[in-house]
Amino acid sequence: MGRRDRRKKKGKLRKFLLASLLILLLAGAGIAFYIYQSVQQALGGEDLTSEKRTEEVELDKEEGFTVLLLGVDEREDDGGRSDTMILMSVQNDSVKMLSIPRDTRVEIAGKGTEDKINHAFAFGGIDMAAKTVENFLDVPVDYYVEMNMEGLQEMVDAVGGVDVENEFAFSYGGDSFAEGSLHLNGSEALNYARMRYEDPNGDFGRQARQRQVIQGVIDKGSDPAMLLKYGDILSTIGDNVQTNLSLGEIASIQKNYGSARNNIQSESIEGEGQKIDGVYYYIVSEEERERLSALLKEHLALQQ
Repeated sequence: MGRRDRRKKKGKLRKFLLASLLILLLAGAGIAFYIYQSVQQALGGEDLTSEKRTEEVELDKEEGFTVLLLGVDEREDDGGRSDTMILMSVQNDSVKMLSIPRDTRVEIAGKGTEDKINHAFAFGGIDMAAKTVENFLDVPVDYYVEMNMEGLQEMVDAVGGVDVENEFAFSYGGDSFAEGSLHLNGSEALNYARMRYEDPNGDFGRQARQRQVIQGVIDKGSDPAMLLKYGDILSTIGDNVQTNLSLGEIASIQKNYGSARNNIQSESIEGEGQKIDGVYYYIVSEEERERLSALLKEHLALQQ
């Protein structure tokens, strides 16, 4: 089985944008055995157990696994709801990143009521968020990584900025972003990935920019020149990340899944916006849910 029992309280965290670094950046750099002092605060998060698993994942055998990448908004008007969810399906040669719109209407695990998926964290923390995602997609959540918003800015600055390809010009948070190739520092990357309402694609456009920033940091982090900056990078991880991955599991991922970072495929959930009792939801059909579930199960080599 996977894991889901222990929770280490850490206060409400802000939006997540590149928590995948803990897996992919360290895997690409091959430094998992040297990070204990810097990231011990990040390790030791809540353990996860999954009814979707009959046997524990064996990373040394290069079995497929999932990671729920989660960011939580700690602003006073948001009550600790998860602002961004990305489910990663990882094989030894590829990764699928499925962005889950925060307004997706689902049944909240353990409550039996339908609500926005981002409310699951507010109701029951990592445990309820992971179970809700599992029930929605009918696949296990083996691991999770949670990161706050300051972590994005600090991580981007630690790797010397990121390069992105902007599809249209816009301004947000006091920064202006021209169309085309851009190099962003930490605060610019945060605003670039945050903008939502001026995007003609709404939350989907924001998700695409989030994935660009994630990929940008992964690309920079795998550069051998980053070895000189790992002190800053590891300190940032320790201060801003919470996960149930152990050092041994990170080491196994580094050894057996390192090439996966070169083949990251983005997936989207098709649906439509709808107001129910005056509240906006993103409605996903049963056919779309089944399509996504089958896609993930095939990638993970799970029985369908």
